[in-house]
Amino acid sequence: MTAARRRPRRNYWLSIVAIPVSIVVFLVPFAFIVLTAVKDRQQAALLDFSWPENFQVVQNFVDVVRARDYMLIIAFINSTILTVASVAIMVVLAAMVAYVWQRRKSKWNILINFLVLSGLIIPPAVVPTIWVLQKLGLFRTMPGLILVEVAFGISFAILLFRAFIATIPRELDEAAIIDGASPFRLFFRVIFPLLRSVAITVIVVQSVTVFNDFVNPLYFLPGDQNATVQLTLYNFSSQFTSQYNLLFMNILLITIPPLVMFLFFNRRIVAGMTSGAIKG
Repeated sequence: MTAARRRPRRNYWLSIVAIPVSIVVFLVPFAFIVLTAVKDRQQAALLDFSWPENFQVVQNFVDVVRARDYMLIIAFINSTILTVASVAIMVVLAAMVAYVWQRRKSKWNILINFLVLSGLIIPPAVVPTIWVLQKLGLFRTMPGLILVEVAFGISFAILLFRAFIATIPRELDEAAIIDGASPFRLFFRVIFPLLRSVAITVIVVQSVTVFNDFVNPLYFLPGDQNATVQLTLYNFSSQFTSQYNLLFMNILLITIPPLVMFLFFNRRIVAGMTSGAIKG
């Protein structure tokens, strides 16, 4: 009884500590971004946490959108194409690999497990990847970058799908096979619809990751017309002077889409992450 009484009190004090820490870590930097984004150039250059003396919300927004021949709009289009295509391929391909990997036990499972975990642990090699893309004629192209994003993110998706597929009874497979379903029809008509919760988790997490990616577009898709939203941060930063009001307005604009997506699908992300934790 004594231990049972102490445990809720520990959780209570832990919550008291966690909430202020979360506010400091997440809300304070976001508030600093918002305040700096609406200041004029002179006050923003101070980089202090102060209330704006002269609000320039509309002017800063217009200047950011018009910068370098509306590059931000082009970047949003490029990032949208990159995110949608990469995540769509990633979800379908990862679900298929995870299904075969979990259902078919063979001597190759150890090798597959090693390769999938290697994709999570081993950092990507930039120079060999550029060489391969050049040989395939895909360097500085959107399809090449899409393949790179899929290759770098598919390991995480496979592990999530495999954990969830383990909770699906094999009797469903056997019943579909008895009814004459082909392997593709079995997967897409029976198994894939059951993966909705974990698929949403993969879509949200990987969409935020790809949309916020800075390194891969910088290395594998150079050029102003190929710029993604993260690369537009270079527009307002130079060696000698920086327009911090426009820089932080740009940061604010490219932060809103992932933030909105995370707020709407927060519960689904947690549900998808924990759905395969206990095997039924």
